[in-house]
Amino acid sequence: MATKDSARVKEAVAIATKAHDGQFRKTGEPYIVHPLAVKKILEEWHMDEDTIIAGILHDTVEDTNLTLDDIRKTFGDSVAFLVDGVTKLSDERAKLRDIDTYLPATKDNFLRLMIALSDDIRVLIIKLADRLHNLRTLSALPPDKQKKVAKESLEVFAPLADRLNMGLLRVEMADLAFKYVDPKRYDYLKDLIAKTNKSAEKSLKKVEQEVAAALKKEKISFEISGRVKSIYSLHKKLAKHNQNMGEIYDLTALRIIVNDVTDCYLTLGVVHSLYTPMGGRIKDYIAMPKQNGYQSLHTTVITKDKRIIEFQIRTHEMHDFAEHGLAASFYYNEQKLTENYKKGKIEHLPTNLLWITELQMTAAKLREGKKVDLKKLKLNLFADKIFVYTPKGDIIDLPKGSLPLDFAYRLHSEIGDHVVGVKINGKMSNLNKKLEQGDVVEILTSKNQTPKSSWLDKIITPRARQKLLHNLKLSAKKDQPIIPPLKKSKK
Repeated sequence: MATKDSARVKEAVAIATKAHDGQFRKTGEPYIVHPLAVKKILEEWHMDEDTIIAGILHDTVEDTNLTLDDIRKTFGDSVAFLVDGVTKLSDERAKLRDIDTYLPATKDNFLRLMIALSDDIRVLIIKLADRLHNLRTLSALPPDKQKKVAKESLEVFAPLADRLNMGLLRVEMADLAFKYVDPKRYDYLKDLIAKTNKSAEKSLKKVEQEVAAALKKEKISFEISGRVKSIYSLHKKLAKHNQNMGEIYDLTALRIIVNDVTDCYLTLGVVHSLYTPMGGRIKDYIAMPKQNGYQSLHTTVITKDKRIIEFQIRTHEMHDFAEHGLAASFYYNEQKLTENYKKGKIEHLPTNLLWITELQMTAAKLREGKKVDLKKLKLNLFADKIFVYTPKGDIIDLPKGSLPLDFAYRLHSEIGDHVVGVKINGKMSNLNKKLEQGDVVEILTSKNQTPKSSWLDKIITPRARQKLLHNLKLSAKKDQPIIPPLKKSKK
């Protein structure tokens, strides 16, 4: 993790200040205020020193006389690589504006946007920090520009933050942007939340005290606090429930943070001993994480005074990951992302973020000059993911709708090529069976089995399809009979 105000960071600040001298933001402030704000955000996310330095310098190559070689000579290849990635991302966004009249909000264009930065995921984190500060100062822009930037943030960057499980970032980005996209709706919901919370304040405080007393009695170490639903989240949830506030049970919630997983389940038992749990409202995201890696226990209860309250129970590490996502995973895994960072590989990422490898594979093809038809590329960052398990308990993430052959080829092409059957949750199944969240999948193989062209109808993932097609071609060449040359007939 980076040390604040280290010699390298101080030097980066000095160089950026000099490079941006004479430049001003729309707010009227010296431009250096923006890179320093990005630096602070990256420090709050516990990013490594190279990422922080690149954040300080992220606009210098594009907007000043400083060159990439200058940065490389002073700070090394890693920082230069990150700054170059952010610069290329800006160039790519400029092209997308020409295509879509500024707003690159469609999924295909979002994919192109991601490909521009997929060499190193830290480029993405720098860009998210940059966008967050721009949203915080959006009032300085003219109204038409405010709405365009806000809409782009709401449709592209906030969902991206969610995809990386950066909860705090997603909430702040979405609420800041929604304020400009639909100000009347924003103000209405803000007032609604304030009124609802005020009426529930005394009851919530009483419940908090009752739970705290019960947990102390059980000698469980804990932290408890209230959590209010964000404005944009409420907007989306009301849309799902025909604007019926009576269907919204998690407008306010109590969050309990404990030391370990065992205490999570013990705490859940304590809460249920105090209040009546609502049927169908207990969700175990610890045993079965959300698609972005989020883990927590959720339960909705009816209190003694007939109020409905949601509880979220998690460990300190789960809480940090829920709020900071990918950035937290760097911190907890103590990754030293420096000069030896393996470009094109992200072996340090948790399993739930392995979808990023798909982007990097595409980026590698583009760098090699190979043609990639983005319209045919089935990768969809917004698609639902499912988590399934090998018999040994390894977690494999796949797109929703995946079939056993997708799973087999995800494990290894050798396994995929020799599939003769599949067991799902210990029972024999067939290759047309769609996998579901939490399934335990066992692939049965035989050395005598070979890939079949009919399997193409039993695969949905591009990676598995590519492997199968490749191996079908190899098999066809191997099985092709050798035709002897025709003998010339004697006259």
